[in-house]
Amino acid sequence: MRVDDICRYPVKGLSADHVSEVALAVGRALPNDRRWAIAHAASKIDPAAPEWARKQEFLMLAKDEKLGQLGISFEDETNTLTITRKGKQVSRGRLDDVTGRMLLQTFLSGFLPEGPRGNPRIVEAPADQQFTDVPDPWVSLINLASVRDIERVARAPVDPLRFRGNFYIDGAPAWTESGWVGKVIEIGEAALEVVEPIERCAATNVDPATGAVDMNLPLTLRKGFGHIECGVYARVVRGGRIAKGDSARIA
Repeated sequence: MRVDDICRYPVKGLSADHVSEVALAVGRALPNDRRWAIAHAASKIDPAAPEWARKQEFLMLAKDEKLGQLGISFEDETNTLTITRKGKQVSRGRLDDVTGRMLLQTFLSGFLPEGPRGNPRIVEAPADQQFTDVPDPWVSLINLASVRDIERVARAPVDPLRFRGNFYIDGAPAWTESGWVGKVIEIGEAALEVVEPIERCAATNVDPATGAVDMNLPLTLRKGFGHIECGVYARVVRGGRIAKGDSARIA
């Protein structure tokens, strides 16, 4: 097995940022993964003291599929987010700066529909947390062979980015990840203990390249495989560097 791709999502609900390598710490999530999220008008999140909250408090692809039309890039050194649409820059700002967030929020306000899910506010997670769908500081792994098996059942191409994982693993038989739970996987310098499978929601129905809702993957999974799982969560039990192309093995 090997690492085919590494992705993080600096802002929950926005597109993936591909990186060539990451440095993991024990008991922590991928650095800058879901560090920020976009609260909507009906959200009960306190921007001055945000805490982890369920995804319903934020803009998300499952309900705000127009977000899928936007691309992003992120600069670690300055915490600067650049938003693109159809390959052209449409907004740019520092996420750790009030003025920068205002610039980004102004664009999002004009881009997204008004109403209870309008008035976007960018909020930052506490230092020891992130705005993933679970409160635990886990990373996620996607088995690309399983995605290819989903394509077989769906009879259509399925972009692996629909599953919004951190580490995309190739070279394992399809669906063997269900047997990884409770085991440790060594990848590069790090070691990850697989915790549980990931159940999939309507966010996977959105084409990450176009923002179009063009599939029903939870239904495809249930009909084809009897479950709605794709990928697994894991906790970091040994820190270290992981790079694209690194080998992965069950310890």
